[in-house]
Amino acid sequence: MSTPRRVLVIGGGAAGNAATILLRRAGIDVDLVEAKDDWNATAGSGITLQGNALRVLRELGVWEEVKAAGFPFGSVGITAPDGTVLHVQRDLRTGGDDLPATVGMQRPRLQQILIDAVRAAGATVRLGTTATILDQDATGVTVRLSDGREHRYDLVIAADGLGSATRAQIGIADKPEPTGMAIWRVAAPRPAGVQHTDLAYGGPAFIAGYCPTSDTTLYAYVVEKNRDRASIPPESYAEEMVRLASAYGGAWPEITATITDPAKVNYTWFDRLLVEGAWHRGRVVLVGDAAHCCPPTMAQGAALSLEDSWVLAQMLIASDTWDDELLQAYYERRIARVRPVVEGSVQIGRWQLDGVRDADVPGLMARTMTMLRELP
Repeated sequence: MSTPRRVLVIGGGAAGNAATILLRRAGIDVDLVEAKDDWNATAGSGITLQGNALRVLRELGVWEEVKAAGFPFGSVGITAPDGTVLHVQRDLRTGGDDLPATVGMQRPRLQQILIDAVRAAGATVRLGTTATILDQDATGVTVRLSDGREHRYDLVIAADGLGSATRAQIGIADKPEPTGMAIWRVAAPRPAGVQHTDLAYGGPAFIAGYCPTSDTTLYAYVVEKNRDRASIPPESYAEEMVRLASAYGGAWPEITATITDPAKVNYTWFDRLLVEGAWHRGRVVLVGDAAHCCPPTMAQGAALSLEDSWVLAQMLIASDTWDDELLQAYYERRIARVRPVVEGSVQIGRWQLDGVRDADVPGLMARTMTMLRELP
């Protein structure tokens, strides 16, 4: 690279942290701003990381820590609502044969590993800070931070999530749309017999499942048709999740006995977003949930976000010219991979909402996962 470069990353989630680590490793100056004072270090219950996510985490240099903190496994069980195991399916190793098919993790633990890696990389981090795009030209972007100071950057990477303020600031009108489903999530102790994800279809919910996240923990979830959030007071969250989950057998009675604190239960609608045409305007470019999101029916949200940052960083590092052509090439490389995952994830949910009993969910999943095994 012929001249020093300076990049602003807006958002300190998985995508923003990954972009920061990779660019700093290449010697590029990076400022990272995150709106939350705590850097989201305690948010969330659990996360399912499939092989293609693990592949990027290995590139970030944190794979050994992830492996030690998480729970690797290689199959998924399909059960009846009463807990009877109907089938155990081996998962495809989308990250290659030298990585597990899946690792379950406590989401705060993954975030802390990435935070530590960002700090070690030497990025400038400003927490409790937002950014406003003031203007830009062919050479860079002028940004005002919420502390009132203005800065000039060669590139701005918007990794500020599903409700991205940056996306709107640069004139991209796309917004997330609800798919009609919602999910209850909670972290809980792991019953000894839980060795992989189990999914029960039917009963009072569309899906009741859980994923081990360490030797001692798991996260459990129940998916239903979305309801008006205003009709569910937060103090009832534990009661509501227990009401739904109590219809399920197997490990569920042991899990539901621990769901007592409504503050530890999360209720979220499923959304869909896929920005079309380009993920940039000038020298401001979207990554992760700011550009796309989908229901977690394929457990690919974090993986696609991590891939975005990996691909974009590779392209930026390899080029002396950061221009419209380069950023459009990034979009075209990613959209071909992201679109089938977004559309497939939404389709699985639609089949459930519509009560389609002969839907080819296994076939759709197999085709998509086979595609994801290829390098992004």
